[in-house]
Amino acid sequence: MDLNWLRDFECLARTLNFTRASNERNITQSAFSRRIKALESWVGLPLVNRATYPVQLTDAGEQFLPVARAAISQLSESRQSLRDADRGDSRFIRFSVLHTISVNFLAARIEKLQKQIPELRTRVMSDSLSTCCELLVEGAVDFLLCYYHHSVSPMINEADFVRKDILTDRLIPVAASEPARANGWDLGSWDGPPIPYLAYERSSFLGMVVENTVERQTLNAETIYVDGLVETIKRRLLKGSGFAWMPETAISTELVNGVLVPVGDDKWCTTLTISALSNPEAFDATSRKLWDLL
Repeated sequence: MDLNWLRDFECLARTLNFTRASNERNITQSAFSRRIKALESWVGLPLVNRATYPVQLTDAGEQFLPVARAAISQLSESRQSLRDADRGDSRFIRFSVLHTISVNFLAARIEKLQKQIPELRTRVMSDSLSTCCELLVEGAVDFLLCYYHHSVSPMINEADFVRKDILTDRLIPVAASEPARANGWDLGSWDGPPIPYLAYERSSFLGMVVENTVERQTLNAETIYVDGLVETIKRRLLKGSGFAWMPETAISTELVNGVLVPVGDDKWCTTLTISALSNPEAFDATSRKLWDLL
């Protein structure tokens, strides 16, 4: 059982529309449908009647809905209780953050902040965008750090939170320098065989950004590998397996020393913003200092 299955089901029961529910959950409709089917397999009965429009819950779905809602609520309350008990005399400020932002931005920023705020204690939870948003909405974390892009934004009611844009990042197509030069890899050229392409899982945030923007242009490329994590794709990039779109913050050192090189000009790039969301009304003195310096 995956808690996200319950959250997906609750969202579908509320919207009665697979497209709206998958958008709200910030995953592709196909991935959303697979998770609903996985929940139905776990229960052992159909929960949704897909033959009607809008879709309707089956009798089993109607019976299971309050159970799912109660489970989500009880797990969230238990997590909050454990969180409060864990704080003890020294309060930990908690972040939910996309994995690549945690690795390539937040860890170094927190290290600097702790020199400015000696009493700062932090705990970072790296997860998918939908889970990171849920942790903030449920009050399980104090801060959410995520990407914003004009084509894909977190499904969260910003009226309940304050947003602070921290850093502008770029998503650029790169490859290891040696195979790129040896094979003449260039996204603007159709000479030669297709370029091996290391792609993001389409349900991931960066996968949706690439799909909705730069990937819509005609590519002389062949997808040979799909993954949801930037760091995993980066390892394959460094081995010369192909090209991929990477956040510039994740490869700044490799670009400077020439290990990785761009394989397309600016038209193949797009801009991302690293943003923080929080509720200042819940700040204590340390949280306020952190927010001001973040």
